[in-house]
Amino acid sequence: MASKVNITIDGKNFLVEEGKNLMQVAKENGIFIPSLCYFEHIEPPLGTCRVCTCKINGKFGPACTEKVSEGLKVEVNDPELKDTRKALVEMMFAEGNHICPACEKSGNCDLQHMGYELGIASTRFQHLFKDRIIDFQPTRMVMEHNRCIKCLRCVVDVVTDEGKKVFTYQNRGNETYVGVDYEQEAKLTEEQAINAMKICPTGAIIVRGVSIAEPFGNRKFDMQSVQKKYSEEIPKHKESQITKKRIATVSLAGCFGCHMSMLDIDAELLDLIELVSFDKSPLTDFKNFTTRCHLGIIEGGCCNDENIETLRKFRENCDVLVAIGECSIWGGLPTLRNSIPLGECLDEAYLNCLTNEPGNNIVPYDEDLPKILDRVYACNEIVKIDYYIPGCPPDANIIWKSIKNILWGEEYSILYSEFKYD
Repeated sequence: MASKVNITIDGKNFLVEEGKNLMQVAKENGIFIPSLCYFEHIEPPLGTCRVCTCKINGKFGPACTEKVSEGLKVEVNDPELKDTRKALVEMMFAEGNHICPACEKSGNCDLQHMGYELGIASTRFQHLFKDRIIDFQPTRMVMEHNRCIKCLRCVVDVVTDEGKKVFTYQNRGNETYVGVDYEQEAKLTEEQAINAMKICPTGAIIVRGVSIAEPFGNRKFDMQSVQKKYSEEIPKHKESQITKKRIATVSLAGCFGCHMSMLDIDAELLDLIELVSFDKSPLTDFKNFTTRCHLGIIEGGCCNDENIETLRKFRENCDVLVAIGECSIWGGLPTLRNSIPLGECLDEAYLNCLTNEPGNNIVPYDEDLPKILDRVYACNEIVKIDYYIPGCPPDANIIWKSIKNILWGEEYSILYSEFKYD
């Protein structure tokens, strides 16, 4: 029988099995430590993602590589540590092209799941929109390097029946990427290939012809948080009394889905009319501001100069500005063009396209047409945004609960199943 040792986690004493991994000990005692690279069966632990960083005996280090011993002191939920872990996950989103609604693994993605668990609505870092290769050469897999976070799981855990590795690190430093040994990859069984796709914490490894997409509610990370207590922290605004407010809305480089979601509150819209009035908005068809507004709601990012002009007018005429939906928060689906030069996009769309008018393959130009920007910009890259409501689109109830909190300080909680990006 294994001997027991006394350790302290966040000031609480625990009697635990000596030599056991700290991640396992924390989980068994109901303490949430996020991680993206840790797998119980991989020994020694990888320690690559650093999302499990804690303060261990006074020093910062990954919890997944620590074995518990007598007198071990661990800090997990210190505000600085929580912010550090959150920043690490935000950087992973910003460094790769993680467009969740377009990803096969959405709802079953560990990176997306950590975003949910840590309450990430937006990233404080600018997205890079790198144009990395998509490797279609493997026999049964597609390797999407834009989604890879270099966790090392596949390199260590995916082997053939002969014990040969299929994945390896190539290059060094910032140029490192996961390469595929095509000869060994061809020897994998269908089951082994699917396992490689499943252990990948993102949608970087996809098996051809095998879909893991499922309806919302059936996916791995849809309904239940791994934390015993999950709640999203809501900023509190105190208002002495509920007074009628004026709201303005606009859809920029988006699909209008967020506006449609706002209308999905159905009969409650009648109650809302008693609380707010709409000024400049597609809902009223007012083209210009008639007065200053308490709240401005922005859907979509900025893809042309007209979008920028409109966004700046909203900032000038609204006390509070809210970015709603993924497109406004970081660019969303329209940013699929951000890794491609603008000239190539226009050539593909107009010069190399099929048309029912022979000889009419031209790039349209007119002084009245808005000037297309070099890329799609998030709203906070143009003006100051006060609040973010993530989702594609966000649920109608979440939208209006958030707005009522901002305008009148009405408190509410967000269920784990409601806080979704896709």
